[in-house]
Amino acid sequence: MTDVQITERLGQCYTGVVHDILRGMGVRNFTLPHEITPLIPQTPLCGPAFTIEGHPDDTADPHETLLAWTGLLSTAPAGHVWVCQPHTHDIAQMGELSAETLKNKGVRGCVLDGLARDTHFLIDIGFQCWRRGHTPRDIVGRWLPVATGHMIHIGDVAIANGDFLLGDRDGMVRVPRAVVAEVTEKATEAMQTESKVRKAILGGTDPQKAYLKYGKF
Repeated sequence: MTDVQITERLGQCYTGVVHDILRGMGVRNFTLPHEITPLIPQTPLCGPAFTIEGHPDDTADPHETLLAWTGLLSTAPAGHVWVCQPHTHDIAQMGELSAETLKNKGVRGCVLDGLARDTHFLIDIGFQCWRRGHTPRDIVGRWLPVATGHMIHIGDVAIANGDFLLGDRDGMVRVPRAVVAEVTEKATEAMQTESKVRKAILGGTDPQKAYLKYGKF
């Protein structure tokens, strides 16, 4: 499957079932910290990661920071999720103009181990942003990127460039690229089985009997 096909199919699954598939496959450390939440809770986010890492730098020249930041925006690939480890919880890593730019480029949304600002604009344009909180403080003269497209860590989750992320109201999981096609197939099958269990229970079947019949609950 292509990345577009995987994004579409995996995006139709929910994190609970994908979590259970990953757990059953022996994958570890794939659930992002629960403190990172969606700005638009009713909108799922799914896609391959475009990874960014940076550090606060109070000695940075304001012009230098904006050149570096706009350069990052220029390189963000369509169909991906902007995923940033800023190594600070004091500076907004996403705002109105950046979100407008990324959305116009076809970026699906962003995941920040940090903060965002201009959140009313982000909601208005429908740009999904997973973040820890909000602040009006921006990057100008305060923060510089150090790398893109390499492995980053958010909590105990290692995210490689191109790994898939799926987030909904329950939280966000990382699906390693090497197994994403298999996980997508298994999650789709599991959801179909769950539908049978649900139908049986609603029809009056004892829940334990339903579990023993279908092997899932």
